[in-house]
Amino acid sequence: MTSRSTHPDAVEQIKKVRQARRYEDRPVSEEVLHNLLEVAQWTGSSRNTQPWHFVVVNDKAQLKAISEIRTPINWVADAPMAIAIVLNGHSDISEAYDEGRVTERLLVAARLLVLGGGTAWFGDEGQQARGKEILGVPAEMTARSVVVLGYPKQFKDHRPNPAQPGRRPLGELVSYRTLGTHE
Repeated sequence: MTSRSTHPDAVEQIKKVRQARRYEDRPVSEEVLHNLLEVAQWTGSSRNTQPWHFVVVNDKAQLKAISEIRTPINWVADAPMAIAIVLNGHSDISEAYDEGRVTERLLVAARLLVLGGGTAWFGDEGQQARGKEILGVPAEMTARSVVVLGYPKQFKDHRPNPAQPGRRPLGELVSYRTLGTHE
């Protein structure tokens, strides 16, 4: 087995993955899209079930329709593209886990490919049904979100109620052996 040393730049790049909601008006190349789809394809899944199908959305009318599902995702309309994560619908628990894994992998890959990315959740069951309708997904399958991708204009949250920036210190997040043990 090959041993690799920790490369500080890799850690710094991963720490810089942020939700992007504003994008330049330029398309993502077919080559970059193919690389992103390969990353999604090779993402691990529970018991290697690979319960997903990826729908590439680059039609402006379709992006606008997705953005209208609920107000907090209205920024999707101005993006050059999105990848919808469609799941088989066989196991809510493992597929939710797998959806999170592939979403994060796409966001990290986007950062490493000089793109920005963001996740747009459809919302409740009725809103998810609308998302499925837009994407042509059968009712028995699961479609809850799209990973929006493009060349970011900025990473600052421009919405009227942005989340607080920064991270809690590791000392508040990490315990050793049992919860609350910091030594």
